[in-house]
Amino acid sequence: MTADQATIEYYQREAPRYVKAFDHGHSRHLDAFLDLLSPKAEILELGCGGGRDTLRIMERGFDVDPTDGTPAMAAEATKHVGRPVRVMRFDQLTALARYDAVWAHACLLHAPRADLSAIFAAIHRALRPAGWHFANYKLGDGEGRDLLGRLGNFPTAQWLEELYEANGLSIHSSEQYRGKGADGTVRDWQAITVSKR
Repeated sequence: MTADQATIEYYQREAPRYVKAFDHGHSRHLDAFLDLLSPKAEILELGCGGGRDTLRIMERGFDVDPTDGTPAMAAEATKHVGRPVRVMRFDQLTALARYDAVWAHACLLHAPRADLSAIFAAIHRALRPAGWHFANYKLGDGEGRDLLGRLGNFPTAQWLEELYEANGLSIHSSEQYRGKGADGTVRDWQAITVSKR
């Protein structure tokens, strides 16, 4: 597995501006996901960006391990949330049965399609028994780049669900909605919550 260099470079270059542009509220799916968890659950956050969801997770009383694959973004998030944010790409996830949940808002959509199965398997290994995982994706008909030059895997909802199931993660809920990305493009998104079996 390899991270897409152009996407990493975009976030490295644009981190301060990006964080300011998206420093409001938190993901609309976050509270419902947190409601599934036991009090004091340990959560791994992938691609935390500027840390807006991190703050909400902390506010709700959970133990969060925020990570981001871009050093500049992790540095911005560290300032924003007041605690260290680890630099970790998706392909560097090696934890074994360490977390009760893995939160991945609008980040796994940048992973190459060929890498998603291995990433899902790594998430499965990182979760404790019956652990939870959330991610959302921009839907489409195949891998490509957005107007900002970032890689997107642009899968179909069925393809995603089948890939999760193939990696031992059972679909709990799957929702399609309209959303606008950082490049201004409005498209269909898929929000998926799964549990480890």
